[in-house]
Amino acid sequence: MTEKKPPTFDGPTEKILSARRSMLKNLGVGSAAIAASTLAAPAIVRAQSPIKWRLQTYSGAPLGAHVIKPQIDAFNIAANGEMEIELYYADQLVPTGELFRAMQNGTIDAVQSDEATMASPVDIAVFGGYFPFATRYSLDVPALFRYYGLKEIWEDAYKDVENVTWLSAGAWDPLHIFTKEPIRSLADMNGKRVFGVPTAGKFLSKYGLVPVTVPWDNVEVAIQTGELDGVAWCGFTEAYEVGWADVCKYALTNSVTGAWFGSYFANTASWNKVPPHLQELFKITIDQSHYYRAVWYWGGEAKLRTEGKKMELTSLPPEEWQQVVNDAKGFWDETAAASPRAAQVVAALKAYSDTMEKAGYPYR
Repeated sequence: MTEKKPPTFDGPTEKILSARRSMLKNLGVGSAAIAASTLAAPAIVRAQSPIKWRLQTYSGAPLGAHVIKPQIDAFNIAANGEMEIELYYADQLVPTGELFRAMQNGTIDAVQSDEATMASPVDIAVFGGYFPFATRYSLDVPALFRYYGLKEIWEDAYKDVENVTWLSAGAWDPLHIFTKEPIRSLADMNGKRVFGVPTAGKFLSKYGLVPVTVPWDNVEVAIQTGELDGVAWCGFTEAYEVGWADVCKYALTNSVTGAWFGSYFANTASWNKVPPHLQELFKITIDQSHYYRAVWYWGGEAKLRTEGKKMELTSLPPEEWQQVVNDAKGFWDETAAASPRAAQVVAALKAYSDTMEKAGYPYR
């Protein structure tokens, strides 16, 4: 039996239909290939070259390993090649006292420090670092900035400063005095040369303490050689971490303040070149740094004060310590008279202190 073949049509209509079928077939194959290629190699939008920043902290390397390095490492990983921050420690690029100017002129892109230590030219600089009895606990600092107006005051102060952007403030450790010879009375402070932050040093000089400035990395040797008698710079966690507890034999338990005010700053031109998503990432990792640091300090203070074996604890007589507390009130009023913004800060500190005292346990 002979198989019948389908009829063929060679007219113009069939030629048109055949051309259409061929076009659709080729289009289908091409579209599938394009789709497969798109799925296999998704587009990744990246800058042509990473943004490079140089950031210097006030702290030396042993301390910087806790107060900033985890944050910079986290940022560099999360930035995924779009931006890289090079971290420098105290005095590595510029002396600490020149940090502000170096950032302002673009020698460095960002800074972690307090205002007083780096000589920030703003009228609220005196509150950066250790302002006597401004705080009792580390959480006081973010509470003051978020709920008592300090954030807005700081932002307002830096609007008057060319090419510097203030980003965030956080808490560090309390201020204790560690020395080679014991302090058991106010008279024992007289003549003792200590490495310390400017504002607390100015206040404590009332009792004869002598603030001395040396490079951060030279402090331990300066204590060993007798150039310094001790430090009025930090709490127990830091003193043990950086080695100062190895050269100081005594620790004064009376704390002049409960937490250091430190901040992050950026050169405004450098900050404006960073795209919004990386700006947000940097601010998020700053918050992570505030959290890490607060827990690290808090976990060490009580433990080392009670279990640490390197320093003997001393305390001032209650009536002498009360004198120091009372003297701080006068220091606050003198500072408030310096400028309207300084008066705003002092008013906020007083309002916060009053609230905490009224709240009682567990807040005070």
